Amino acid sequence: MTIHSGSCRCGLISAEASADPFWRSYCHCRDCRKQTGAPVMAFVAFRDDDLTWHGEPKTWRAGGVERRFCEHCGSQIGYRDDKLPGETYLSLGFMDEPERYAPTMHAFEKRRLPFLHIDDDLPRFDGFSIER
Repeated sequence: MTIHSGSCRCGLISAEASADPFWRSYCHCRDCRKQTGAPVMAFVAFRDDDLTWHGEPKTWRAGGVERRFCEHCGSQIGYRDDKLPGETYLSLGFMDEPERYAPTMHAFEKRRLPFLHIDDDLPRFDGFSIER
């Protein structure tokens, strides 16, 4: 069984997944930029039933989305969406081996910052990259 693991910068919050991720994407939406402080977010998604948590992330909710972070070091952990029950989307930076999870698409391409150029042949969606 392949284990996928991640943790915040200080190690207070960590998680392990017992199954492979089912989704990997870049997101160029304003909410992800505001939450991460970066020009683009990359994430990897797992089913909740496949995740085991160590420590309890703090949360902040708005618009049906719950953002998770470490209250001690401030690391962004990921998010859950009320319209996608049973799924957790982890920030690629939370993963211990982020190089294992190359994104396979771009969401909200229309909102990509004009100075950000990612030269790839991945599919690009004007809105969400996953059915909500």
